[in-house]
Amino acid sequence: MFKRLELHNHTTESDASITALELTQHMVKDKVDAFAITDHNTISGQKKIKDIIDEKGLKIGLIRGMELTSYYGHILCLNLDKYVEWEDIDINCPEKLFKRAKALGGLAGVAHPFSYGNPFARGCRFDMKITDYSDVDFIEISNDLEPLHEVNERGLLYWQDLVLKGEKLATTAGMDLHGLWDFSDNFATFIESDKPDDNSKIEEELYKAITTQQTWVSKGPILKCEVKGDNIEFNIIDTGKPGYKASRKPFMIVLTTESDELDIVVEGSSASISKSEIKGKRIVPKLYRGESIMEDLVCVSPLIEL
Repeated sequence: MFKRLELHNHTTESDASITALELTQHMVKDKVDAFAITDHNTISGQKKIKDIIDEKGLKIGLIRGMELTSYYGHILCLNLDKYVEWEDIDINCPEKLFKRAKALGGLAGVAHPFSYGNPFARGCRFDMKITDYSDVDFIEISNDLEPLHEVNERGLLYWQDLVLKGEKLATTAGMDLHGLWDFSDNFATFIESDKPDDNSKIEEELYKAITTQQTWVSKGPILKCEVKGDNIEFNIIDTGKPGYKASRKPFMIVLTTESDELDIVVEGSSASISKSEIKGKRIVPKLYRGESIMEDLVCVSPLIEL
């Protein structure tokens, strides 16, 4: 089973127009399995949401976090219940901030790396210079309401280039909610779970998924890839995400390696190819409904290593 996570959300504890209660109700209404509270430079909303979930007996999972927000870029921190000091920020050495968040028990990743920055939204673009990715856990490859090509496609290609070079980085997506916005046909983060009705340990499940780079970014369908003997098998799984706008176009799987790209048109919901058809040892699988263009992208799967 796959759990849907909404990992980038704000409340009136920072700069959003919705309260902790309204955010929680919004998530429950859209059948989210778990969500993160990631207000800018504050953790004050975490207890409020936990109290709401406990008092109402909700089964939805809570992921505590904070968006470290600076004039040089934003770092999304998950599984974090402590404030991250960042006043000594250095644009040429962001690694110390990632290390600091991880030392406090959190996961840390780059938020919306190619968002518009100056002069429109100073600090939203990630201008810090990372030279060592060993303490970076994930890249937010889709910040759903950002421009498709100028921001999100560049984020996807940024992550893809890094993992094809051997970096260990998971993917995430987020709505970056600041209001009661519509989730329909937007990307979410999915993780595989053997506890379909239990979200009490969601932070542990997320930690395992992120640190093993087993996350899916999808609008609804999941492309699951498994290496079995001499073959790679692909299965398309319907998660039932509300608002996914399916089309009559056939599914297409695109396999990108260090030096090549292979397209597979899928008849039905499964496919298989021989490993000998692949040129390369690292493969980024992506699922499209129609052409291999960003407008038709529905799922980015974890890297395959042969």
